[in-house]
Amino acid sequence: MVEQVFEIWISEWASSFTNPQKRIFWGYLIAAVVIAFLWLRWIRKINLSESSKLIFNKEVWVSESAKADYLVAMINSFLLILISPRLLAKATVAYFVFDGIEIWFGEKHYYLIELPQWIIGLSFTIFLFIFDDFARYWVHRWLHTIPILWVFHKIHHSATTLNPFTIFRTHPIETLLFSTRSAVVQGLTTGIFFYIFGNQVNLVIVFGASVFTFVFNTLGSNLRHSPISIRYWYYIEHVLMSPAQHHIHHSIAKEHRNKNYGVALSLWDWLFDTLCVTKKNEKYHFGLGSQIDKKVNSLKTIYIIPFVEVATILGKSNLINKTIKIKQN
Repeated sequence: MVEQVFEIWISEWASSFTNPQKRIFWGYLIAAVVIAFLWLRWIRKINLSESSKLIFNKEVWVSESAKADYLVAMINSFLLILISPRLLAKATVAYFVFDGIEIWFGEKHYYLIELPQWIIGLSFTIFLFIFDDFARYWVHRWLHTIPILWVFHKIHHSATTLNPFTIFRTHPIETLLFSTRSAVVQGLTTGIFFYIFGNQVNLVIVFGASVFTFVFNTLGSNLRHSPISIRYWYYIEHVLMSPAQHHIHHSIAKEHRNKNYGVALSLWDWLFDTLCVTKKNEKYHFGLGSQIDKKVNSLKTIYIIPFVEVATILGKSNLINKTIKIKQN
């Protein structure tokens, strides 16, 4: 059993670099490096040698923060294998959604709407992308604004340097939350579309990945966690989240707090008043600022301490409630 789990883990970890559905697929990493070079050479006017030093900065890639990122990424992938059979599946959600719709609106024996299959596939892909990104925005925002959730999410923000593996620097509780969010969003969307269009529903796929996932990752999603702060034009940053805008999200500066929760789209930040656009030659410092701990990269701090902090928060909450009841009596 142990050997089987270990083999699956090795296989899954290796596929992270070979599967286009994965964020750190080798093609996406190379694309990010190429985009970074082009940005530094043609926009920042920095020569090739200096650009190389900035992109492959040793102080970033072999920092204590980065080493913790690599280790946590491997540990979390192993833990995910152990718990994945017990996670909520999108197929389960889709089944209950489809079944619920039939109960409310009646069983159908024909397609409610007949359209060319490519239009159905494109509509499904676009709707899922927008709905998924919208849900990511709100879950991400709650992770910052709800104290108990922030206890777990701040593990990600404890990184003092950013690299593509920083995205995996998360507490398992946060992984469970995002996995549940993904299952609910994809299952809900699939159930509704299957009821309307039947089995004609399919994602538009490029190299095994959703077309939007492929485009998003090819155009530099990995630069969001990198030493290179690439900006977009002012108006574009009101719709699409630039790598530099995500650097603002990780910034310890007071003016950057609780800003730029969006993933692919900054549109939600614009609509819900959490948008912060970039400024030319702006520099960012990452981490938790005054909250930083010397042991922030230790496995104990990353995996165990959040549970202790949650217990403390709940204990204080119970004490306050008891005090209020005593005063009322």
